[in-house]
Amino acid sequence: MKSNFVLLLGVALLVACHTTAPVAERESTGYTQYVDPFIGSGGHGHVFVGANVPFGFVQLGPSQQTQGWDWCSGYHYSDSILVGFSHLHLSGTGVGDLGDITFLPLSHKEQRTDKFTHEVEMVEPGYYSVHTQEADVQVELTATTRTGFHRYFFPDDKEQLLLINLKHGIGGDRMQEAALQQKGEKSIEGYRFSRGWAVDQKVFFVAEFNKPIREIQQEGDSISVLTFEKGSEPLMVKVGLSAVSVENARLNLQTENPNWDFDEVWMQANDQWENQLEKIQIKTDDDVARTIFYTSLYHTMIAPSVFNDVNGDYRGADGKVYQHADFTNYTTFSLWDTYRAAHPLATLIHPDKQRDFAQTFLKICEQQGRLPVWHLMGNETDCMVGNPALPVLADIVLKGFDVDGKSALEAMKQTAMVDGRSIGLLKKYGYIPWDKEPTNETVAKAMEYALADDALARVAKQLGDEEAYAYFYKRGQSYKKYFDPQTGFVRAVDVNGKFREPFDPIKVIHRADDYTEGNAWQYTWLVPHDVKGLVSLFGSEEAFVTKLDSLFVVEGDLGEEASPDISGLIGQYAHGNEPSHHIIYMYNYVGQPWKTAHRLREVMNTLYKADPDGLCGNEDVGQMSAWYILSSLGLYQVEPAGGKFVFGSPLFNSADVKVGDKTLSIIAHNNSAENIYIQSVRWNGQLYDKSYIDFKDLQQGGTLEFEMGAYPSDTFGVAPESRP
Repeated sequence: MKSNFVLLLGVALLVACHTTAPVAERESTGYTQYVDPFIGSGGHGHVFVGANVPFGFVQLGPSQQTQGWDWCSGYHYSDSILVGFSHLHLSGTGVGDLGDITFLPLSHKEQRTDKFTHEVEMVEPGYYSVHTQEADVQVELTATTRTGFHRYFFPDDKEQLLLINLKHGIGGDRMQEAALQQKGEKSIEGYRFSRGWAVDQKVFFVAEFNKPIREIQQEGDSISVLTFEKGSEPLMVKVGLSAVSVENARLNLQTENPNWDFDEVWMQANDQWENQLEKIQIKTDDDVARTIFYTSLYHTMIAPSVFNDVNGDYRGADGKVYQHADFTNYTTFSLWDTYRAAHPLATLIHPDKQRDFAQTFLKICEQQGRLPVWHLMGNETDCMVGNPALPVLADIVLKGFDVDGKSALEAMKQTAMVDGRSIGLLKKYGYIPWDKEPTNETVAKAMEYALADDALARVAKQLGDEEAYAYFYKRGQSYKKYFDPQTGFVRAVDVNGKFREPFDPIKVIHRADDYTEGNAWQYTWLVPHDVKGLVSLFGSEEAFVTKLDSLFVVEGDLGEEASPDISGLIGQYAHGNEPSHHIIYMYNYVGQPWKTAHRLREVMNTLYKADPDGLCGNEDVGQMSAWYILSSLGLYQVEPAGGKFVFGSPLFNSADVKVGDKTLSIIAHNNSAENIYIQSVRWNGQLYDKSYIDFKDLQQGGTLEFEMGAYPSDTFGVAPESRP
């Protein structure tokens, strides 16, 4: 990542022929200089590229025409055509949506797209810039939490024309209703209602300009071309957004961005990123790994996104407006992905957000009758299987954050007992028979429900609800029904208890077989809540290890109808999709942590790269990156709820992690590319004989020291009492 000084010098050169207005020149020496937002913008990473602030509602950046699956964020590094600059984007998802309220500077009133090259494009946390080819305009973008700020340098001798496109949306997003009207000589306002992945999305906006609008040419209710006088002064636009009303969009704009100092807003955005990125301070001689690390940390904070206005108002899951909430409401919860690492990471470095996450979940449950599955802009998408909000909420409760445990337990019980989403079958039979479920994926559904029910049971036990504990603990053990001891795989079972035939543990039919974006090789290990129970099904630790070793070497044809998400393959281990993410750490549970270390280094060193095709699968709203952050620190929470962090192989010489107002210092002595194996551990100076550590210890801060070596230790993590 080049320094900001170099980037800004490039901007200054580009706009020199257009204007004499000064461009801010400042050199960043902080952690933002190590972030490269282009990582993951190619390949299948699907990341957002543009300007935003941590957890901001607004993600302001370039949008392109959707050309397929790899344009889910609205941008792909291989593309060079611009539709414009939109205020809302997703990052790393497998479904495209948003792309609302799109602006594009024009060379003439009939123009509707433009071109660019990466040579004149630059991005850093909180800032985006590009020079458009046809309109010959230098574009600069920055943002606050709920507003976008544009600065356009037009050629001095041309009228300044700006397209406002309310029709454009990303992926399946389709405008249903829109309106735009002028409000005074320097302002417009309106709304865009759309239907897509979020089936009922409402966005209201207010845009203020630094110069009078000379003319508005409208095409229906969704396309407008605004004309401004030519001149050397750049055209600047401030845009406030709200999901509630135009009035609230104006209030957001007046509160967060009342002035016209673009560079000041840009610096404030940079400072917000700096304050978040410095929560983990690593020391390493590996510049590439440093860039991957801080870019990963950056990616984990694009979402969840703030989803309320400055006065606390927000649109609920029932479509109603709720006023003056006493918590920060959030949206964009990719929970099937993020319960695995992104949320456990957040409990460490964002303890201040846990109450707000929990309150958001509880309010969603009140409004739609159950906890969220995949929530987007106030809408339940029901994307993916299981009840992934349960482990997230349970983890918050079990770790002692400020949430009403009884209310959380009741919401979890209510969600786990609805009859929809195959739960009715689970209640009736104790498992989900494949011949009674018309929508397939019964093994994946059941495995996900089992780990969620186990999380619920743990909360019930802590709160003294013995009846709920007994019932949901039993349901958490239902994964055993699917295990076939003859083949050593989990398999679909019919109503008579017979395994489904024919059976192929490798071949996949996307969303139309017994698994979800995976096969039997990957789903057999989806028992993070009861690894010892899974080991017992194999009959011995030796048999378990033999099968686990095989996972990383078995080759096979997934088939032409396989999910594209099954990527980043090492044998049949698929790091590009989330069900595999905990598997490597299972070696610790059987006393072979050196195998964990070996595979972790292989993944970190080969499947994460510092280039646009730097992710081996979808970023999935921070999960791919969170895995890297935790694993590179030497820690990973395997069990979805409760906070037991398993040791792996720390990648860096040292790291200081801000855990609330405490500091967790992680030191890896004698660490190198060869010395990947933990030999011994000290916690606060004392020898520590376990291959894991509890959240309650990490939460207090302290010093965790790893002694590293080039060969596996004969003693570390081997004894049964040392294992997780």
